[in-house]
Amino acid sequence: MLPPPPLSGIALVLVCCAAPALAFDGHYQTKTPYAPKQDPATYAAPPAGFLPIYTQLVARHGARGLTGMKGDAALYAMWQQAAAQDALTPLGRELGPDILALMQANALLGYGVAGIERPGYGNLTQTGIEEHRQLAVRLLARLPDLFAQVEQDAATAPRQLVTIHSGVDRARDSARFFTQSLLEHAPALQPILQADGVNRFLLYAHKLAPKTHLVADRANPHYATYAASQAYQHYIRTKRLDTLMAPPARQPAAAKHARHVLERLFTPAFLAQFNGGTTSYADTGSYTFTSADGKLTRTLKGSGKTAIRSVNAAATTLYELYAIAAGMRHEVPADFSRYMPAEDARYYASVADHEDFYKKGPSTTDSAGVTWRFAVALREDFFREVDALAAGDLRHAAKLRFTHAEMIIPLASAMGLQQALPPETSYSHADSPWRGQSVSPMAANMQWDVYRNGAGQLIVRLLYNEKETPFKPACDGARIAPGSVFYDYAGLKACYGHVAAR
Repeated sequence: MLPPPPLSGIALVLVCCAAPALAFDGHYQTKTPYAPKQDPATYAAPPAGFLPIYTQLVARHGARGLTGMKGDAALYAMWQQAAAQDALTPLGRELGPDILALMQANALLGYGVAGIERPGYGNLTQTGIEEHRQLAVRLLARLPDLFAQVEQDAATAPRQLVTIHSGVDRARDSARFFTQSLLEHAPALQPILQADGVNRFLLYAHKLAPKTHLVADRANPHYATYAASQAYQHYIRTKRLDTLMAPPARQPAAAKHARHVLERLFTPAFLAQFNGGTTSYADTGSYTFTSADGKLTRTLKGSGKTAIRSVNAAATTLYELYAIAAGMRHEVPADFSRYMPAEDARYYASVADHEDFYKKGPSTTDSAGVTWRFAVALREDFFREVDALAAGDLRHAAKLRFTHAEMIIPLASAMGLQQALPPETSYSHADSPWRGQSVSPMAANMQWDVYRNGAGQLIVRLLYNEKETPFKPACDGARIAPGSVFYDYAGLKACYGHVAAR
């Protein structure tokens, strides 16, 4: 393979100027806005004689708003009752207008943004859009030789950019903003979509529904994924999971932190009304919001299905608003950190980590991988793409997949990057490095860069949230040298077991 020509001038500017921020920590758990975990200037150079021929990615959607009017409306109802009883502190009086501002921002989210079809709850924020646009910029900057070669070959052997998503608006829009950004700077790429750009068996497998995704034929290639999805959906409704997730709520720290958060906002007498077990506040009521230009008005009605029945529930709901507001700083001027002291945010993030470890993460060694086996097909799709390269099929220059935390977290387990705990050992922050903010922040991603030498040997590098990351420890023998971040593909494939050819 001849060395590729230099990239165009605009791409060269990107290469020299794409240095990102490397930290973002506010105890937002999986709602943490994205920041790459390694400075690209420190990436290892490929071995002599190897040139990049392909890259692939799976990414969570970018920062979003709340998925629906639920806890926000319930907490606002609680605030309204406290206001009526004159049971608010000076700081507490400021909370209600800020909740209402957050609700309005979510109700109108995406309005006036090119590429967002239906404004409202669940859409990407400006932060989320930019997360994916910059992720694309850094991808180009990391692999200039690959994209320069693609540009050179465009006239004689055009290569394809394959983009698929889960079908959910925020994943679809993340794909669109990422691809637009990439093509602005590498126009020789040819974006293609699958039939409708959607693949739920790869990218929404945690929620495959019998009515729409039933696979009864064991010979069907999707059967194992469907069966694993049904097993997972059964698991998350079991008492076994409730038992695993329950310990934090039973600890004295739960009441301590709830009181510390809420007594800064509400009077003790008002909070004491929860003690009888009859007080509750639900997401009822009707709210009408109008855009600043007066051209869009939306009226939303609460379902009444989300209820706050305790001080613990109220404080947890406030934490959820605090966490989502971190990615809505362009849309909501309110500073929710005023209502959630750092030590309390740290505690609620740890509780969410405990729950996610068992519900979405590796869980226990006796769970037989029920929390992640539905993601094996996504892992195998990565191998199938490289199998095609090994067979001489270079039609794809890149494959880009856009999904959700519910797939990124299980994929980390399916890849062997996260380890289950023995059933007799309970997850704790003190003893486990597992953190939602590092496993799956907003726009979390895994990328494989593939290189080839003149002899046809393929080597692979894994980037997890843009940090060079080892594959599972059992695959150390596939490293091209001790401690290298590059793995011989044939050895890597053998380590993970047989993957069917494409």
